Amino acid sequence: MARKNIPLRIDPAVHEAIVRWADDEARSVNAQIEVMLRDALRRAGRLPRNVGELPRRGRPPKGDATED
Repeated sequence: MARKNIPLRIDPAVHEAIVRWADDEARSVNAQIEVMLRDALRRAGRLPRNVGELPRRGRPPKGDATED
């Protein structure tokens, strides 16, 4: 499924707090915001059942190419 891009206006102090939290968790700010949103939806009982998993951090695994 394709990911959605959305513009977000946010208070600079809130942004800085998210930056610090993301750094503590070794995530990008974007990934941290998504984690926060999913957690809030889950706690409110509003997270859709068909929501996909968060993309894994880091580089995608290499294919099963064998070396000669």
